[in-house]
Amino acid sequence: MNLEQINKELKDKSPKEIINWAISISEKPIVTTNFRPYEVAILQAVSEVQKNIKVIWCDTGYNTPQTYKHAEEIIKKLQLNVQLYVPKQTVAHRNIVLGVPSIEDPKHAVFTQQVKLEPFTRAMQEHKPDVWFTNLRKGQTAFRDGIDIVSKSKDGIVKVSPFYNWIDTDLDAYLAKLNLPNEFTYFDPTKVENNRECGLHI
Repeated sequence: MNLEQINKELKDKSPKEIINWAISISEKPIVTTNFRPYEVAILQAVSEVQKNIKVIWCDTGYNTPQTYKHAEEIIKKLQLNVQLYVPKQTVAHRNIVLGVPSIEDPKHAVFTQQVKLEPFTRAMQEHKPDVWFTNLRKGQTAFRDGIDIVSKSKDGIVKVSPFYNWIDTDLDAYLAKLNLPNEFTYFDPTKVENNRECGLHI
């Protein structure tokens, strides 16, 4: 697969055209979500093209009440085929043994492994996707600035980010046009700051 050539061809395509292209080369596509701000855009766009696509939600257990309400609203509104993955330890257990370590704490790596990386790895091993839709966008982190619309994961899965070149105002207009909700009270305990990567994508 010539990623450079593919990205050149898809550069000026709409998200829907990009999704259609990816579905056409895929046998086992998935879309991942954490229901952070603007996630509803990718969920709506992909499920419109491929109804009943598997939506992998790795719930850390630390989402805000607003995020959980938002997730329930979107799942119902878009009739999403959610495949839920959660850590093997409960939040209550972890709070006693580990707590929520700061980024600087050496135990933060163990925390991230438990709440995000292990459930995600388990999900990927069970579903074995060939195409992975994400809502990564240019400008979010230094790593994401270099991946383009189509990239490959460390495991060789084709990663497709249909909204890669869109900015927040583009997505605001998209959601308003489709009357889709957005929610900004989101917290990721593995990153703390929005410009950090948690390890799923690198």
